[in-house]
Amino acid sequence: MKLPIVVSDDSKEPIYYQMELQIKRLIVSGQLQAGTALPSIRALSHDLSCSVITTRRAYQNLENNGYIETVQGKGTFVRALESSAQKQIREEVVYSTFKKAIEESKLMGYSLQELKEISDKVFDDLERGGDRS
Repeated sequence: MKLPIVVSDDSKEPIYYQMELQIKRLIVSGQLQAGTALPSIRALSHDLSCSVITTRRAYQNLENNGYIETVQGKGTFVRALESSAQKQIREEVVYSTFKKAIEESKLMGYSLQELKEISDKVFDDLERGGDRS
């Protein structure tokens, strides 16, 4: 199985964290269901052209946080999340995405007021079914 994730050497985030966050999103959004087998560490590191150590760290963090589990001799699988945990995680992912976008925008010189105006435009566009991208 090939995961639809992309990592970038140009990102401020470490590669293991980019992998971890994207796999987390796939799990929380339901794109990866409980029981789904994940690629081996070696296969994923090959697909993403990164080191096995980096991929292992992402998997270990995901396992430590209860997203995946490794069964000796069988592989690594998505764990079932409680619905309350899933809701909390989804909110955390959206929050961190918004926060990152705001931080990046502030680095480009936007004020919080200007960002509020832009976000209002985005929400208005989405409500009308439009898309500026």
